[in-house]
Amino acid sequence: MTKELCFIIEQISREKGISKDTIIKTLESALLSAARKKYGGRLNIDLRIDPKTCAINVFETKKIVESVTNSDEEVTVEYAAKNFPDKAMGDVVEIPIQLQDFGRIAAQTAKQVIFQRVREAERDVIYKDFKDKAGHITSGTVVRKEKGLYLLNIGKAEAVLPIKETLPGENLKRGETVRVYIEDVRVTPKGPIIFLSRTNPNFVIGLFKTEVPEIAEGLVVIKNIVREPGERTKLAVYSKDTSIDPVGACVGMKGTRVQSIVRELRGERIDIIPWTDDPRVLISRSLSPATVDRIGVNEEEKTAMVIVNDQQLSLAIGKKGQNVKLAMKLTGWDIDIISESEYSKIKIEEADKALQETIKKDSRNKITPVDTGS
Repeated sequence: MTKELCFIIEQISREKGISKDTIIKTLESALLSAARKKYGGRLNIDLRIDPKTCAINVFETKKIVESVTNSDEEVTVEYAAKNFPDKAMGDVVEIPIQLQDFGRIAAQTAKQVIFQRVREAERDVIYKDFKDKAGHITSGTVVRKEKGLYLLNIGKAEAVLPIKETLPGENLKRGETVRVYIEDVRVTPKGPIIFLSRTNPNFVIGLFKTEVPEIAEGLVVIKNIVREPGERTKLAVYSKDTSIDPVGACVGMKGTRVQSIVRELRGERIDIIPWTDDPRVLISRSLSPATVDRIGVNEEEKTAMVIVNDQQLSLAIGKKGQNVKLAMKLTGWDIDIISESEYSKIKIEEADKALQETIKKDSRNKITPVDTGS
């Protein structure tokens, strides 16, 4: 029994990452309950497990008295002198108990503890390991798909990736390994639950930190990021070191860095623009890949009128207005885009209106001679 128990303790400790001391203390508590139950709930029944040999020692504690009134809790001075010569009147002695069928009880109890009480310790370990990892990128292996979510194995823990947090059209297969963003670690009555995401903008930031050493080291800073998962991401970057090109650092040699991220995001387009405090320049860059001809801004209301070539209009606006919407989120400005021909038409209409106003004004101010009859 001791060898089998040692093997079980070692196996649980290794697989679950729980210390042997924690497992032994948990087993002691469970086995003690079983032992006391066998003896009618007597509180003077105690139990210890040797941490080296895993030997289970069950004993009863009794007080040395001159005259025994309760044989379950007391022993005579004569008995103590014979069996515990170093003990005196009033001392407490530990008398071993030999339980013939306790090996079977211990085995059953140990099994129950593995599935019940050790699980609590495992949950504590998982929470301690992952509570500070929220906001980080990790890799996970798809275990199975359930209603509305995927279950992923990340290290020694199982985590939840809701289907709504996967990329549009993404269908993950069992056994597939994907990179994910640890969005939150919550404590629930059933234990800690690790929530994952692949749509969170911080997922892209984490990927850039992994692929771009300059970002990880703080030399290049992501000033802002906006994202339409599966479609397009825009991020504005700047460098604290004037000798470093922030966009070039993110793109990498022949685009290797950014292409690695694009592959992870299933082809999601990424626009990387250099940050500037000049709103006109920032707005122009944020509308990438479109080219802007002219920009007019109202700094008080933070509104901008952007004029683009007719051929660039659909590119600037984007599919379902996606490009301009992301540009507005990135810059914090309300952007209105019109084509060059539309702008020219507006200018002609304004000029014509101004001319008509001038004519009317002149006609009102014109003096007509009056015949006085003299």
